[in-house]
Amino acid sequence: MNIDRARRAALFAGILALAGCTHNLITEQPGDLAFGEANRQTMMAQVVDPDPVYDQPQVYSGDHAAQAVEAYRKGAVKEPERLKTTSAIGGGSGGGGGGN
Repeated sequence: MNIDRARRAALFAGILALAGCTHNLITEQPGDLAFGEANRQTMMAQVVDPDPVYDQPQVYSGDHAAQAVEAYRKGAVKEPERLKTTSAIGGGSGGGGGGN
């Protein structure tokens, strides 16, 4: 009979512990509200301008595209300017040392 009471007491204690855990799940928001904020900031930084404004109206026509393809085939397309993305900085180190 003592074992039965001990089991009941352990079961009751377990139920109370689980009831305390579920209180947080019901009353509070699950997880951290800032979860994923770094990902959202990175995605926003990759958007250059979602609503660009151009000085000249953009032409979208089949004739214009055909002329561009023909110019490409003839080799009459202006080569884009090459930009260096890295630069080398020269440096030197002096050495010297002597031992005994």
